[in-house]
Amino acid sequence: MALPKTNRLKSRKDFQAVFREGIRRHSTHFTLRALKPPYARKPSWDAAAQTTPATDSAHLASTQIGISISTKVSKRAVVRNRIKRQMAAALYQLLPKLPPGWRLVFVVKPTAAQQECGSQQFLQELEQLLAQAEVLNGHS
Repeated sequence: MALPKTNRLKSRKDFQAVFREGIRRHSTHFTLRALKPPYARKPSWDAAAQTTPATDSAHLASTQIGISISTKVSKRAVVRNRIKRQMAAALYQLLPKLPPGWRLVFVVKPTAAQQECGSQQFLQELEQLLAQAEVLNGHS
């Protein structure tokens, strides 16, 4: 199942912002780059400018997800696209658990193509990465 269009990270500018400002978490097959929603970042020195998550969450965009997979993973587009489809299917299952406003980029490591991984293993590893980055279970 593909990710809905509202949940896709598309523009180069968005990818660059996540890579520049986002936090990093690693696993055997993936690297997660996660950029917190604006209200969860460092508080401003101006007390009037601070907003609370309760008032801001209604205006937040849905969580956007990008998948980056280079030719280092595999020279064959068929293999790269299969991995992307498996990841998208696993992330689709996780979407209801994700809080709004996050921008996430998953970078696929070459180890993902070397071992034939099932989408169930991808799901488990992606969930673990999201928990490490505090996107799931106790997000700020």
